[in-house]
Amino acid sequence: MAEPDATAPNATAPDATAPDAGVLDARVPDAGVLDAGVPDAGVLDAVALDDRSLMVDQRARVDGRLEPGGPAEPEEPRELDGPPGEPRRSGRAAHRRRRRPRTLRWRRIRAVVILALSVVVLWGAVSLGSTLTNPSYGSTVGARFAEWARDHGASSIVNWAENEWYSHHPPPVGGRLPKGALSVPSTTPTTAPPTAPPHLTPPAPMAAVATPALPGEGQWSPAGRTVDGLPAVYVTHLRPDAIHTSYLVGVAWMDTELLRATLYSGSQIPGGGPYPNSAPVSPAASTSLVSAFNAGFLTSDSQGGYYTNGQTQVPLRTGAASFVIYQNGDVAIGAWDRDVSMSSTVVSVRQNLDLLVDGGQVVPGLDANDNNDWGATLGGAVYVWRSGVGITADGALVYVGGPGLNITDLANLLVDAGAVRAMELDINTDWVNYSIYSPATAQAPATPANGSVLVDGMSGGPGRYFESWWSRDFFTMSARPAPAPELPR
Repeated sequence: MAEPDATAPNATAPDATAPDAGVLDARVPDAGVLDAGVPDAGVLDAVALDDRSLMVDQRARVDGRLEPGGPAEPEEPRELDGPPGEPRRSGRAAHRRRRRPRTLRWRRIRAVVILALSVVVLWGAVSLGSTLTNPSYGSTVGARFAEWARDHGASSIVNWAENEWYSHHPPPVGGRLPKGALSVPSTTPTTAPPTAPPHLTPPAPMAAVATPALPGEGQWSPAGRTVDGLPAVYVTHLRPDAIHTSYLVGVAWMDTELLRATLYSGSQIPGGGPYPNSAPVSPAASTSLVSAFNAGFLTSDSQGGYYTNGQTQVPLRTGAASFVIYQNGDVAIGAWDRDVSMSSTVVSVRQNLDLLVDGGQVVPGLDANDNNDWGATLGGAVYVWRSGVGITADGALVYVGGPGLNITDLANLLVDAGAVRAMELDINTDWVNYSIYSPATAQAPATPANGSVLVDGMSGGPGRYFESWWSRDFFTMSARPAPAPELPR
């Protein structure tokens, strides 16, 4: 009988490794104990979140993306498998590939915006710089800045600033003129030589507005170059009203039988060009120049048109006040298509607003406080530098200009000077200018040195029209050529 294998397990012998049932019972916890040892679901979630945060923090430290103890960065999504045929890539690399196009697009947009802003700032700096150094925008830096600001949409700000200034600097009431402001003209009449060319009768004295009249007030004096021995321009000065008696305005009377008119055009008004007649006055033209004076508003503000040398620069408006020059140098002033109209002999038409004087009367409804119909003054002030021009019944031209004028004062002075029709010209300090030239001999050139202004304080002086930078339009009055002598029969 074979002996049992010592290595085979005995089926009946108890397994030495198996725990005793009692031991098993001891190891198995009671149901209550099991319940007590199972954590709540919220606790499990918190533990899992902490474990994930710890894993991310550890990976970040290995990658060098976070400093020890820094905040954990959320784990980026992984893309375990790429498209067929492509190598397996990490989730972080795939995320960067998806994010890169958006980042590049944002950088390009930002670069375009920065470039556009840089161009705008550079353009503004160049534009402002050129304006501040251009005297044609005004005689002072402040005036030039104001013109630039108005041209670039800041009119309301400029008007507010000017209004604040004028509200604290109103025109003085009462007062006296500076000593020597008025000169008493000679009472010696000018006698025309026997061979004198056709000419107009000199003007009658003007009645003083403020009383009592001061010596010389409203009395005419000859001024400027003579034409064939005759005065072609007479000037006088008056106080504009009975309230602002420390102001003095000037009036110039021009003999259109002795003088011919020319409209000089500029690159700023009306714009464009070049033009046959433009500043500066040429040496050839200066030998007959007697006087020069400002024209009207910017064409964008004039409510009218501009025609010269056969070209319409701005369409002419029916009814607009019009200064018309003909081929022979004659002048007419009137409402367009009523008093004056286009013809083959018209060489220039300068329009500005509506007639101020019509039929020898101030136009009905004229309001001294109206700056809407008669131009925006500095800060909305009523009493400012103004100018106007009219034509008398016998064809003479009369110019009125000076400080402390409201629109009704200007119109009344034009009527008093004999105008049957008149129009407002430019206004405000920097633009009102009437200059007269008195060279030593009849054919000598007019120059700034032998020129003078109608009223002291007129901006620009007599040299304005001899400067190449002057880019606004203006009128000149020059001696007509002497008539050819009659041949003996």
